[in-house]
Amino acid sequence: MAKHKRKGLEGTGKESKRQKITPAEETPRTSEAGPDKETASTLVQEASPELSPEERRVLERKLKKERKKEEKKRLREAGIAATQTAKVQTLPAKPSAATLALEYLQGWAQKQESWRFQKTRQTWLLLHMYDEDKVPDEHFPTLLDYLEGLRGSARELTVRKAEALMQKLDEAEPEDSGGSPGKVQRLRQVLQLLS
Repeated sequence: MAKHKRKGLEGTGKESKRQKITPAEETPRTSEAGPDKETASTLVQEASPELSPEERRVLERKLKKERKKEEKKRLREAGIAATQTAKVQTLPAKPSAATLALEYLQGWAQKQESWRFQKTRQTWLLLHMYDEDKVPDEHFPTLLDYLEGLRGSARELTVRKAEALMQKLDEAEPEDSGGSPGKVQRLRQVLQLLS
């Protein structure tokens, strides 16, 4: 009985619709195109066997366009990843805050036209002016000259901090003070200048 049903399907012609018969003109194109185009044409054949040759070409073009898009996307992603790693490797290290602040101070001392006030640099200098490692001795006289021009609340705050630090160092034992003679000398110079 199963054989009888199969014969019935063959007789209706549905099997012939499932098979695609390629015209002689299209056969050389698929063999010349390579494996990608062949897989695309087989996908087109399997997807819709009732398509006319023109509809098949349109569908193949769409598939080819999608493949190109995907390839470009992959290349772009790979290129971006490669570019980002290259940028990370080639970026020079940022100058330290100490370097920037000392350059700012030197620019002020040389009265360069490109010099302009920068609050962050001034704040860094005021916070670290007693540290001999961060503000070397050769830059300290320039810093004192800079402090002469200090006005307003920055000047008052600097004086208050210097006085508080001096009291703290005076109250502490000389061996426990932790302050180097250079730090104490700098404190005295700042207080003498600003008071």
